[in-house]
Amino acid sequence: VKLGLMSFFVKAVVEALRQVPAFNARLEGEELVEQHYYDLGVAVGSERGLVVPVIRDADQLSLAAIERSIAELAERAAKGRLELAELQGGCFTISNGGVYGSLLSTPILNPPQCGILGLHAIKKRAVVVGEDDRIEARPMMYLALSYDHRVVDGREAVTFLRHVAETVAAPERLLLEL
Repeated sequence: VKLGLMSFFVKAVVEALRQVPAFNARLEGEELVEQHYYDLGVAVGSERGLVVPVIRDADQLSLAAIERSIAELAERAAKGRLELAELQGGCFTISNGGVYGSLLSTPILNPPQCGILGLHAIKKRAVVVGEDDRIEARPMMYLALSYDHRVVDGREAVTFLRHVAETVAAPERLLLEL
């Protein structure tokens, strides 16, 4: 299985959901329901546009198993063969507009979920590095987090996004499961 970025982001989101459990909840009418499982929606392209099949128990899957699941779901979505049950019950969604060239966008919530992470194209950008403040071109990706402010406050949102970014920036932790 060829490892791509999505499996790392799935694992990073699971870790962030553990650290900021407010994101692993949903509103059902007036009731807040806390979820204690990690079924993540991953947006994939189809002839009819994006659909969001759900990877069940993402916390229990290896990086390779996540990549396999995404590939299988994307292939079935492209052929119009997803079952309705495969599109329901996600706790959180990840959408990768970067595969279409998006540099930055605002992902829209997938109710009743209270959060969605948007990934964007990786492009080289000028970055100040080192103690001597030299400027280097480095590959960078913008992340966009949309959330339901009735469930999650801004501090929790920034904490969640920071956890995702730090986890992806240190992929050896994921590979070694530290």
